[in-house]
Amino acid sequence: MDGVLVREEHLVPGADAFLAELDASSASYMVLTNNSIYTPRDLRARLRRTGLRISEGAIWTSALATARFLDQQRPKGSAFVIGESGLTTALHDVGYTLTEHDPDYVVLGETRTYSFEAITRAIRLVDRGARFIATNPDVTGPSQEGSLPATGAVAALIERATGRKPYFVGKPNPLMMRSALRTLGTHSENTLMIGDRMDTDVRCGLESGLQTILVLSGISQADTAEQFPYRPTRVVGSVADLVGRVTDPFDGEH
Repeated sequence: MDGVLVREEHLVPGADAFLAELDASSASYMVLTNNSIYTPRDLRARLRRTGLRISEGAIWTSALATARFLDQQRPKGSAFVIGESGLTTALHDVGYTLTEHDPDYVVLGETRTYSFEAITRAIRLVDRGARFIATNPDVTGPSQEGSLPATGAVAALIERATGRKPYFVGKPNPLMMRSALRTLGTHSENTLMIGDRMDTDVRCGLESGLQTILVLSGISQADTAEQFPYRPTRVVGSVADLVGRVTDPFDGEH
């Protein structure tokens, strides 16, 4: 989502035309984000303010993927959660109980208000045997003032204090992509991934067996993309370059 369709609160030029073409061609699509702060309803409203009309059902977050994973691993379990409504709502919806007393899991997500008290509690619970899950490995997030510490950075702090590594559910873990594919009802052979980050989006697509398109409208740029040991199927400036080519986005460039 961020860096592909929107940047902060602004539309990436051409994103509206690209989505309109997807809708006109009846192509199924899903908007993915590693951000676990917001619910799909919140994100739908945010996208609508930029001029993009996307249904809640077409939005898949690392919080939703984490909740589905935990529901499959330990149905109706319990968790101590550091995060916002996107994560707590997703866990409640699959029947999880949120508690500070002997939880099955410590689940770390993104928040703008990480507290020392909550992190200390998480460390002590992990020390006592709670399994450590994190929604995504991103170490920083964007803001108008500059970078902010994100889930991956706080997870590293808890890991260093406990000696226990978290299991990251979000991108680049193929688990998030596969859960999105199941929700879409499609297969990797018939799906491509469009993203702005080599380290999460492109890697996640590759490891899930998808063809990938890197857009240069977000984090990764052409020079930084060359530093990775893997390559996307194609590189474009933005999704605007795909308008008119939805039925064949590679157009002989495989």
